[in-house]
Amino acid sequence: MNGEAGIPAAAEVQAMAADNVLQIFGLRKTYGTLTVLDGIDLEVRRGEVLCLIGPSGSGKSTLLRCVALLEKYQGGLIALDGAPLGVEMRRGRLHEMSPGRMRQQRIKMGMVFQHFNLFAHMTVMQNLIEAPLKVLGLTRDEAVERARQLLRQVDLAQKEDAYPSELSGGQQQRVAIARALAMQPEVLL
Repeated sequence: MNGEAGIPAAAEVQAMAADNVLQIFGLRKTYGTLTVLDGIDLEVRRGEVLCLIGPSGSGKSTLLRCVALLEKYQGGLIALDGAPLGVEMRRGRLHEMSPGRMRQQRIKMGMVFQHFNLFAHMTVMQNLIEAPLKVLGLTRDEAVERARQLLRQVDLAQKEDAYPSELSGGQQQRVAIARALAMQPEVLL
């Protein structure tokens, strides 16, 4: 252990990462005096599909937002492929990473939000190619080809020129899934 209760040393995390793509050790998240997550441990194997089930307000979305580095957490450790997320060891202590390094880690994770968060002023195709163009640096042709392939996979090839308001809720959800997959993440939340 590295000194923090329940958090394994870096070498232990890397050794456990052989089969696990995602590891969570002792995760703790609070909002003021309200503790939402307390001592969460989780290992997700490569290729595994895992469902979080629980009542509204039980912390499911908060857990996913912590993994995606969209929420700061107060204790524990999250690792992707054996590398700690959002923190790094300096002089024997964990410190928050710079925003630039966190952005590099976020690229490895895709997230489908509860309310999809599609850009209403953009077509389905524009929603799918925006991040691959701007973040991954793909050419327009590469991004469009990737988007078309994903739209075929989610059975929405005929909707590439539609706007989100022209789609059903289920269709919007499938577009959001395709958009997340367009970044070829290691983990999809």
